[in-house]
Amino acid sequence: MKPIIVVHGGAWAIPDEFAEGSIQGVKHAAKESFRLLENGASAVDAVEAAVRILEDDPIFDAGHGAVLNADGDVELDAIIMDGKTLASGAISCAKNISNPVTLARSVMDKVLIPACAQSKELAQCLKMATRVFFIYFQVKGSCDRVHDTVGAVALDVEGNMACATSTGGITNKMAGRVRDTPIIGSGGYADNQVGAVSSTGHGESILKVTLARLILFHMEQGEPPGKAAEKSLQYMQERVHGRGGVIAVSAHGEWTARFTTKRMPWVSIKEDTLYYGLNPRETFSEQMSM
Repeated sequence: MKPIIVVHGGAWAIPDEFAEGSIQGVKHAAKESFRLLENGASAVDAVEAAVRILEDDPIFDAGHGAVLNADGDVELDAIIMDGKTLASGAISCAKNISNPVTLARSVMDKVLIPACAQSKELAQCLKMATRVFFIYFQVKGSCDRVHDTVGAVALDVEGNMACATSTGGITNKMAGRVRDTPIIGSGGYADNQVGAVSSTGHGESILKVTLARLILFHMEQGEPPGKAAEKSLQYMQERVHGRGGVIAVSAHGEWTARFTTKRMPWVSIKEDTLYYGLNPRETFSEQMSM
């Protein structure tokens, strides 16, 4: 099986001054993780490595670049899933860690479930959820004006797939707010029999339609990844007025990167060709140097 890696840097209205840095960041993550795949690394290892690189890059809203919540703190969410076994690990509201995706990997591998550091505030958040979500929809609208998530999906030489997604959430979010990213089927999903997906965008909308799993449902019905992603994103926009973006790879080696926001930096590498884009309906390619 020919390995494939697809990486995204978040679906939002990326300012021009961040555009080049965002593209270079996802290119670097994709290249490094693809080299691992070529050397026989697993899909899980590859997506973790890709997301770690993005978490270490301050231009992205994950890890070192995460935005602050309403209390001026950083709270991090992440998920990782193994398509071979359907094992997954996720964390939410984590503090004082550099790479939340690796902590999520530890949860998956060691079956540990760390408690949220802000349990009292989380309870308050849940109590006020209806009001908060209403305000978010009315004031914030879609994710077009906020910093966003990073993620990766991969297919390895053994035919196994994996996904990983990581985020610092939205600026000035309520402390303890649990987003879509760590929720299986929303922030990501991987199944060797179908494909792998990583989602980004307006969290409440993604949660309501379980976006990642919805895309895989359409793929199970025979739709290619691109069509499945477009159909699911359109449904989310029409049904709950939310926008976002996704990357996906199928068990047959097809891949896609789709979004309904203004921009989303993405990169895919398959065989000796690197594909990338930032704006809607654009795809550039370049040969990988050996």
